[in-house]
Amino acid sequence: MKQTEAVKNYEATKKAIGYVPRQKAKARDYKRIGFKSGLEVHQQLKTKSKLFCRCPAGIYHADDEFDAEVIRHMRPTLSELGEYDGTALMEFKTRKNITYRLNNHSACTYEVDDTPPFHIDEEALKIAIEISLLSKLNIVGEVHITRKQYLDGSIPTGFQRTAILGVEGELQLKKKKVRLIQLSIEEDSCREISDIGHERIYKTDRLGMPLIETVTHPDMETPDELAEAAEYIRFLNRSTGKVRTGMGAGREDVNVSCARGSRVEIKGVAHNKWIPELSHNEAFRQWALLNIRKLIKDRGLQANNWKISHREIDFSMPELLAPQLREKLDQGLKIVAINIPKFNGLMSHFMQPGHTFAHELIHRLKVIACIERPNMTHSEDLNPLLSEDDFTRITKWLKAGKKDAQIILWGPENDIPTALETIEERLLMAFIGVPEETRKSFADGTTIFERVLPGSDRMYPDTDSAPIPLSVEFIDSLGKNLPMDIAERFKQMKGWGIPEDTWKYLLSKNMIPLIESICDDFGYTHKFIGSFLGHTFKNIEGKRERHKNFSLTKIYRLFRYIKERELVPGIAKFMMPVIYEFPDMQFSSVLTSIHFRKRSKAEIMAPVEFLYEKFREHTSEPDDISAINWLMGQIHSQALGNVKLAELSTDIQRKVKQENQSHE
Repeated sequence: MKQTEAVKNYEATKKAIGYVPRQKAKARDYKRIGFKSGLEVHQQLKTKSKLFCRCPAGIYHADDEFDAEVIRHMRPTLSELGEYDGTALMEFKTRKNITYRLNNHSACTYEVDDTPPFHIDEEALKIAIEISLLSKLNIVGEVHITRKQYLDGSIPTGFQRTAILGVEGELQLKKKKVRLIQLSIEEDSCREISDIGHERIYKTDRLGMPLIETVTHPDMETPDELAEAAEYIRFLNRSTGKVRTGMGAGREDVNVSCARGSRVEIKGVAHNKWIPELSHNEAFRQWALLNIRKLIKDRGLQANNWKISHREIDFSMPELLAPQLREKLDQGLKIVAINIPKFNGLMSHFMQPGHTFAHELIHRLKVIACIERPNMTHSEDLNPLLSEDDFTRITKWLKAGKKDAQIILWGPENDIPTALETIEERLLMAFIGVPEETRKSFADGTTIFERVLPGSDRMYPDTDSAPIPLSVEFIDSLGKNLPMDIAERFKQMKGWGIPEDTWKYLLSKNMIPLIESICDDFGYTHKFIGSFLGHTFKNIEGKRERHKNFSLTKIYRLFRYIKERELVPGIAKFMMPVIYEFPDMQFSSVLTSIHFRKRSKAEIMAPVEFLYEKFREHTSEPDDISAINWLMGQIHSQALGNVKLAELSTDIQRKVKQENQSHE
């Protein structure tokens, strides 16, 4: 297929499935494709120690800071039912060397399952139960520690210790309630720092840190509802002040499906703002796969009598060796040409923006066969590696039919058998529809294959950990001082008159307690302090470099100082940038740095009469509004912190009126 034809086919199939860009999508579009989604929200807890050992939590090391390395290989074993786990088989195919880098300050022998677990960290357990109560979950009477298989290599032992704390809760969004399945407490996994070819490297500093997982029912029917639910859970967790923040501290797994599709898990979404685009594109990706299944069925293809064929291209075939392919052979790679019967037009089928069905193969080759991209080209490539004539020669050599599609694959010789198996396996999945899998997310809203979705039966009791009874008295004690429900917080901020465009920021930074403290202690209005934090402080935070010693308590102390000195609170706008960068400065020194001097209103107003005369001398047709604005500009800097600007403006208006009357 010519490049122009491939591009036309890409656009035609996009239109055929009714793809709508996220910005133009309506609720009816999601209803049409049967959009359904749920969340698994992971949140690190702010504790001193890890969950099942006493190594410190929250200490991160540079990539080159480690004292030992442990290397592991995956080898699948039969379950009690005589079956292999699909994820284990996939990882075994990769032939990965998985290396763990350990630092003595943040890891111990527990990390490699050489020491039994300690008792669960009590601080983490209390925080997790508090958040469970906030989520209106029913708390279990006894905590049972279980092991959850982790076969991707991110945990050296191959399992994660986890425990369910609460079940069947709910969240109240703006227009609907979202049901919660459960909340669990568990160990965090390793940080991946490299994954190239057959070598994957992890750091263990994050491993074992206490983490909670909040799981919702698939109640969200649009990407906007999904994002709202994710934000709600984020705000709820942060309202306790007992969770970690920053990159990686909170992560979402987004489960998405469409009508007649399958559950696909978008793994480790780092930013909530990515969620709408990611879930939108994933639902339409599944819709596209269902259309491919229909096209395959319409062509009369059946999986049981359909098979790809392949032939190797080597140096003995100079007529087939375009310069780009000869370069691959010169690099010591093996090249295989593959014919795909009656798949013409499917390789360039639209999947998600910028991605065709061929990308489903490209990314699996990277993950399973460990062949780095670029690893193939094909007969419908939107950006072809080979010329049309070069591809035609290969097509004839393969004795391909007009309705066939072709792939040219290259990679290390030892990886080619796995690559061929991976390609055929994925093509056969297209006959069925949407394979269950986990996918990696990107900022542009697209995803790529990450691994096969683990089986549901991957949890079993941890015989090293005794059950932990939870008394009613203990649970009640944890529920006495819970923060306000997030839905009530929204109502509260509205009642205070705080601008709605600040709410998300204030809740994400857990600033409501700070607002309440400042207003209760110093008598400022909630609207003023909320606006100051949500507008002024947010702007400072986005434009200036924060000093390591700065904390939100500095803001409380600033308003206490302003109150004690009887300064106008508007001065905080000019003091805050200095304090943000130099938090150890005395407030009096900050005032000096912004050229502030304490003045009375009479002192500030004293030159107004003289300035007004000066204004009239240099203005041919003076009017009151121009005069007031000019005068405000002249004495504005002297008034800051001494007189409210609205009050000053009123006094100047009165003065201008008096001067006009005297001139008449």
